[in-house]
Amino acid sequence: MNSLAELIAVRDRMKGAAAGTKILVGLATCGLAAGARPVLDAFEEAVAASGKTNVTVAQTGCIGICQYEPVVEITEPGKEKVTYVKMDAEKAKRVFEEHILGGKIVAEYTIGANSGAGADVYSLDNTSFYKKQTRVALRNCGVIDPESIDEYIGTDGYQALAKVLTEMTPQQVIDTVKASGLRGRGGAGFPTGNKWQFAANQPAGKKYVCCNADEGDPGAFMDRSVLEGDPHAVIEAMAIAGYAIGSDEGYIYVRAEYPIAVKRLQIAIDQARSYGLLGENILGTGFNFDLKLRLGAGAFVCGEETALMTSIEGKRGEPRPRPPFPAIKGLFGRPSILNNVETYANVAQIILKGADWFASMGTATSKGTKVFALGGKIKNTGLVEIPMGTTLREIIEEIGGGIPNGKKFKAAQTGGPSGGCIPAQHLDTPIDYENLAKIGSIMGSGGLIVMDEDNCMVDIAKFFLEFTVDESCGKCTPCRVGTVRMLEILNKITSGNGEMEDIDKLEALCNYVKSASLCGLGQTAPNPVLSTLQYFRDEYVAHVRDKKCPAHVCKNLMQYKILEDKCRGCTACARKCPVGAISGTVKEPHHIDPEKCIKCGACYDTCKFGAIIKE
Repeated sequence: MNSLAELIAVRDRMKGAAAGTKILVGLATCGLAAGARPVLDAFEEAVAASGKTNVTVAQTGCIGICQYEPVVEITEPGKEKVTYVKMDAEKAKRVFEEHILGGKIVAEYTIGANSGAGADVYSLDNTSFYKKQTRVALRNCGVIDPESIDEYIGTDGYQALAKVLTEMTPQQVIDTVKASGLRGRGGAGFPTGNKWQFAANQPAGKKYVCCNADEGDPGAFMDRSVLEGDPHAVIEAMAIAGYAIGSDEGYIYVRAEYPIAVKRLQIAIDQARSYGLLGENILGTGFNFDLKLRLGAGAFVCGEETALMTSIEGKRGEPRPRPPFPAIKGLFGRPSILNNVETYANVAQIILKGADWFASMGTATSKGTKVFALGGKIKNTGLVEIPMGTTLREIIEEIGGGIPNGKKFKAAQTGGPSGGCIPAQHLDTPIDYENLAKIGSIMGSGGLIVMDEDNCMVDIAKFFLEFTVDESCGKCTPCRVGTVRMLEILNKITSGNGEMEDIDKLEALCNYVKSASLCGLGQTAPNPVLSTLQYFRDEYVAHVRDKKCPAHVCKNLMQYKILEDKCRGCTACARKCPVGAISGTVKEPHHIDPEKCIKCGACYDTCKFGAIIKE
């Protein structure tokens, strides 16, 4: 492909070929883990046996509603899209016979019948999960075949790259990104255009464009889903960034634990090279740019930009002191920029639709949309993309469907191990960079974990701190030693050995680690502890003073008890107890020996009469 005319010809051909019935099967990690491959095979076999030439079966990325995988969506000309969920091979055969051949929707397999949205709701687009979403970064995920460059081009893919190479100067590209208000989606939200400007201002010479695809937050899978569902969006954006700063080479640093993302990225890079959209003299404009993949070994600290670049260089992934910043001295000592996957996924749309279009979404200081991986104690789990400024309540109660099993919302954790826990009193806080910082959390990469009344906030703080202790590179003393001391205090409190002065010691230590650590890992590691101390201090006090865990989570501070008036003497609990701690005769109330009980919860889970309680 040597010219813009050839690129446009492919786009027009693909748009013209869009007619006909299409069966899309979600084959991202979530779908494959749930058994989507046999579903795809069943549809392909059915189409082949029927001889129908106007029906296409294709894989796609994550459709978004992960809890209902495997998910299949069927589009037909002039008809509403139909979303089938929890599919298997046998269901696929029935859907093909009745829907594709017979023209009748199999209602009991649709999203509405399975999600409570209503038996007459057939399309995911008409559910509360989707109605408040605005898809920009995720626009192609669940829509196109991620292993087909032609399908990407058919959605105006690589048109933005063509536009900047043929109609814009590098400075105009940077000015457009600045005017859009796009901020980094991987952490603190630094303005993307400013970062590009700093690198562009450096003297001509070797420069690098880097992509942080080393998504490591527990519960976060946004970047993985973009790479698995729309890898060309990242490749195109990195080429645009290369043109803007004067770079001819880029690196995508992706964790090796993402094998499907790695595979699809490599396929996309090879396809882009074969089409002349990477390499030398792109679209005949004289611009050269190419990409390489580098696999990370799962070190969380390599999410920090200087540690990531050090790892690409083949060294131990440790952060470097700043300044100099990477825009001045980055990868291999040369000016470099680093943005994460979601940030790049917005760039092509900004170029095509304009800075004003992007800036029209969001808040005064946080423009555009944000992708969240919604998980935890929530009815609807999966990927959501909402305009900045959407409240936490809207995300949890409307998009997420609320808390299951009649439980009460307790807190939401944003920003992963670097973030904080947001209590119910801040449910109506508009989600953007500044508002989250005001209430003690951060945007981070976009993990959003919902907790209910059964979660212990001291235990939650300990969970995230255990993660950061394991992931600390050990280079600086405040992080290497300070986080371990913090964890020791938390272990002391949750084991029932805490003293009131430990709470004050913990808070002081958090502030020392936060202010003295070298990089963002150590500087933000205290956030989950500080936010739980701020909003749930009473739980810390209960653990220390009363030797009780209000949520009945911390084993050393709880015990199981059998209520005599409810016990039927069925002996089920005694038979299930692995250590013989339960005694009693048939049809008589049983008893638990607290000295023998190992608090495994087997009796609690077994009892059908609600006779066993936690105290």
